[in-house]
Amino acid sequence: MEGPDDIYRASSLRRGGSSLWTNNATDAFSKSSRDEDDEEALKWAALERLPTFNRLEKGLLATSKGASEINIQNLGFHERKGLLERLINVAEEDNEKFLKKLKNRIDRVGIDLPTIEVRFEHLNIKAEAHVGSRALPSVINFCVDIAEGLFNYLHILPSRKKQISILEDVSGIIKPSRMTLLLGPPSSGKTTLLLALAGKLDPNLKFSGRVAYNGHGMNEFVPQRSAAYISQYDTHLGEMTVRETLAFAARCQGVGHRYEMLAELSRREKEANIKPDPDLDVFMKAIAAEGQKTSVMIDYILKILGLEVCADIMVGNEMVRGISGGQRKRVTTGEMLVGPAKALFMDEISTGLDSSTTFQIVNSLKQTIHILNGTAVISLLQPAPETYDLFDDIILLSDGQIVYQGPREHVLDFFESMGFKCPERKGVADFLQEITSRKDQQQYWMHKDEPYSFVTVKEFVEAFQSFHVGRRIGDELSIPFEKSQSHPAALTTRKYGIGKMELLKACFSREWLLMKRNSFVYFFKLSQLTIMAIIAMTLFLRTEMHKNSVSEGGIYAGALFYTLALMMFISMPEISMTIGSLPVFYKQRDLLFYPSWAFSLPSWILRIPITLIQTTGWVALTYYVIGYDPNVGRLFKQYLVLAAMNQMASALFRFIGGVGRTMIVANTFGAFALLILFALGGFVLSHDNIKKWWIWGYWISPMMYGQNAMVVNEFLGKSWSHVLPNSAESLGIEVLKSRGFFTNAYWYWIGVGALGDSQYYSTFATLWLLLS
Repeated sequence: MEGPDDIYRASSLRRGGSSLWTNNATDAFSKSSRDEDDEEALKWAALERLPTFNRLEKGLLATSKGASEINIQNLGFHERKGLLERLINVAEEDNEKFLKKLKNRIDRVGIDLPTIEVRFEHLNIKAEAHVGSRALPSVINFCVDIAEGLFNYLHILPSRKKQISILEDVSGIIKPSRMTLLLGPPSSGKTTLLLALAGKLDPNLKFSGRVAYNGHGMNEFVPQRSAAYISQYDTHLGEMTVRETLAFAARCQGVGHRYEMLAELSRREKEANIKPDPDLDVFMKAIAAEGQKTSVMIDYILKILGLEVCADIMVGNEMVRGISGGQRKRVTTGEMLVGPAKALFMDEISTGLDSSTTFQIVNSLKQTIHILNGTAVISLLQPAPETYDLFDDIILLSDGQIVYQGPREHVLDFFESMGFKCPERKGVADFLQEITSRKDQQQYWMHKDEPYSFVTVKEFVEAFQSFHVGRRIGDELSIPFEKSQSHPAALTTRKYGIGKMELLKACFSREWLLMKRNSFVYFFKLSQLTIMAIIAMTLFLRTEMHKNSVSEGGIYAGALFYTLALMMFISMPEISMTIGSLPVFYKQRDLLFYPSWAFSLPSWILRIPITLIQTTGWVALTYYVIGYDPNVGRLFKQYLVLAAMNQMASALFRFIGGVGRTMIVANTFGAFALLILFALGGFVLSHDNIKKWWIWGYWISPMMYGQNAMVVNEFLGKSWSHVLPNSAESLGIEVLKSRGFFTNAYWYWIGVGALGDSQYYSTFATLWLLLS
């Protein structure tokens, strides 16, 4: 880089004949630049004197007033935007230069970046499934499947499912610093192969063979954290913006080993007296900082994926208007790119994208893989020729077998050796996808003077084993990978990217955001509750209510039952809200973003204020208007029961939503649960009228405990303590006995305790989400 003096001398040579005034002006500007450089050097020297930990938290950021020292954690939106514009102004033109600059900084001090080589040997994957009419969805098949599953579990009947081979004896090597394209016709096993390599296979599949990263078996590290699998399905929370979606993903995945690498880099640079580029230094420190709600890494991924224009627009879903399908596909890709994974397995990431956008994304991935020594296998559906040419290696899969794997340059040579040639105007990718098809193969036969006969996939596979590329792969697989050569930071052994408390904070923050976005639901529930309270006030108006007989006491008991039933009904929206979040939960749980408890706990805790507000509104409107016992203590005791009942109902319906998974099934289960709870709650049928074979349902019903707590609290009050003529007991006791309720005061606290313990539904929901 030229110094101020060099610039000044060059300027003098170019304008040797200029006047003294010009020279003086140039000297003045040169002096100003020199002063700024001196000031920056002083600030950098002060930064270098700090301990390593403090040095990694600070950087020099260029501003309109010159370089200024900033705290990396406090980078604002405009500062991040300005930094990224200086490093990468136009993604298509500047990304490669930026990555090379970053790699040069690392290479200057002799730091090796971690790499991952993936080997898979003799993979065989089979599935069991019904075929023919037994596979069709119908009520009869549904019932038969349940019965058959039970009998199979008890080993009474053998399974009648057929075994279907998905992958058959496939082997190969995925090398670092190379882009691998996975091609194959539909149902050839591409997705299953990617899932097997990423360590995300369904445990119900029958698997044999071995997959190893740098010689380490899958049980020696956490493959879901060492590699990133990007699904072909776009599953997101529609109420979050694109930036929020990526920020949450980055926060959960953590920064991996970036911080340790940067600390070592900074130490070596200090020893060698090397001053890095200030903007690059701030960028690297920012992407290595943990615990940030958003970071410059998010802005970088948004830029290279072309999502800046929609960064602050909601992702959207069937009910919420949001971004386009192509943009949603890019969000799915970006969700994993923001993490620290060093191996990428990407399944049909181009669906819904135009060819130019696909080329831009794949080209950016190619630059990252080549320069930063990453590993990538990408499945594309009919890639354009210019996108196909970006790849180094090709894997062609057909009927669950690898027909070809190796350099892109040799793939046509192999098929020509088999007698098939790709026409000049035919895209190579399209040719490869059609060459194993019985319908399309003949048109590529090159020996027109010889008779053609269909070449099966098995024959292609056998021929490839003797082809020079196939022989080389076989030779390499015969030599085990030396585990000692694996970089210590290549493979991850921690199950989650950040600590438990940080995971909980991230999930709390997201849940609070979703509650604000869905605030209409809670306002609607509060309005609904208010309307129902007004109905109850007019229906059970105290001027028409008296406390002079057992029958009149029964009306008050009915009012209390109505209150409890309403508290159950207004919690039913939890079913739909739970079901709406389940697809994203299952995806992120399987990607090890967070455990089940981190998802469930915020939902439960953040519903408590909603419960308190709803209960306050109901009790404030109805208690004295209906004419319950005027004792303030009993008012607060009723409030406590209703709050506990509402919490119990919310937990119950969240559990039902998790078990049902679909709206039809969950709503059916929810309605059935309400029916059972009401019938066995002690009001519709008293304890004495319930048949012996159903009495167990009475004792486990939360509604029974809530109903008994409410009536005991009310009818043991002072306003019910008077004794009617020809009676030896108070009116309140007589009312309780007439309805089959308990008469002891301690049943209030038994009821409250039982409703509190009913939060085990939240525990059940968490366990179900963990195991399902």
